[in-house]
Amino acid sequence: MKFLLMSAVLLVALPQAASKATYVDHDKVATAIASGGPALATGQDYSISIGKRTGAGQVEVHDKETDTFYVLEGDATFITGGTMIGGRVSRPNQQIGTEIQGGEVHHLAKGDVIVIPAGTPHWFKEVPKPFTYYMVKIIRP
Repeated sequence: MKFLLMSAVLLVALPQAASKATYVDHDKVATAIASGGPALATGQDYSISIGKRTGAGQVEVHDKETDTFYVLEGDATFITGGTMIGGRVSRPNQQIGTEIQGGEVHHLAKGDVIVIPAGTPHWFKEVPKPFTYYMVKIIRP
């Protein structure tokens, strides 16, 4: 389980407000992989979860969140950068839109890792079959 090793490395690298470690047992991880939720761990400056997609999504731009995805299963066409079209605020510090003009095309597949810095438009443009990914969000103040 390479993603568990990656999660341990990422948790160690995250700044921690509390001095207590966060432990998530294998049953909760397995449940999250099967269902796409709930969140595995959250803190003031991070969130870790499993995402599941069965189709394309909306464009997202997070003002304060850097996303890191590790693909567990499936493949997708994922666009980063460029210009978001049809953008609107969906919640504080996040906008959603309908598409991206320009940008860089990535063909994500099992085992791939992609990091999307805060402020970067990103979009699951095509998801031809179920797509599961491990997601770490680093939240800056």
